[in-house]
Amino acid sequence: MKIHSAEFIASCVNPEQYPRERLPEVAFVGRSNVGKSSTINSLLIRKKLSKVSVTPGKTRTLNFFRIKTPDKVVSDMFFVDLPGYGYAKVAKSVRQQWGPMIERYLTEREQLFAVVQLIDSRGVEAHDVTTYQWLVHMGHPPIVVTTKVDKLNRSQRNPCLAKLCQLLKVPNPDEVILYSAKTNEGRLELWNAIRERGETGQAQKENF
Repeated sequence: MKIHSAEFIASCVNPEQYPRERLPEVAFVGRSNVGKSSTINSLLIRKKLSKVSVTPGKTRTLNFFRIKTPDKVVSDMFFVDLPGYGYAKVAKSVRQQWGPMIERYLTEREQLFAVVQLIDSRGVEAHDVTTYQWLVHMGHPPIVVTTKVDKLNRSQRNPCLAKLCQLLKVPNPDEVILYSAKTNEGRLELWNAIRERGETGQAQKENF
């Protein structure tokens, strides 16, 4: 996927601050330090668009990035980087604010057409499972992406993937995308998955 432009637009904590443009949106969710920012940078072929930190919990707001591509289905849209769930080196009171903020966005945002859930390829945690189940229940079955696959050797990949599918009860394991922000492995596959969600969304609108 060629990227015409990608720019940071806003950091938001409530709907009043969200961008006014009614463009399609893709949300990125995952536990703290799973590699959301690195994956977004890789997808957009940018090194420092989304700030990368080794400190879990660095992202504390909903960060909106406006993306333009030559593709007719996903020509103009927002990527939304959500705060990581699970462990984070921030005050408990701050973490407790993230839950309502994230839930409000995911349940009320009409422009949201796809959710990408990032899970560390080296191990699934309880937060990953509950988040996946919640997203499915809310009608947003996520595009599941396993990050940091460059840290696994070839013999480790299939067992790790099988374990993930077993724990999440993923209906179609072939749709799980193996991703490395370091090598860009999986970039085309993830763009294709996002584009498919966009096509589905357009078709649903035309039927109403």
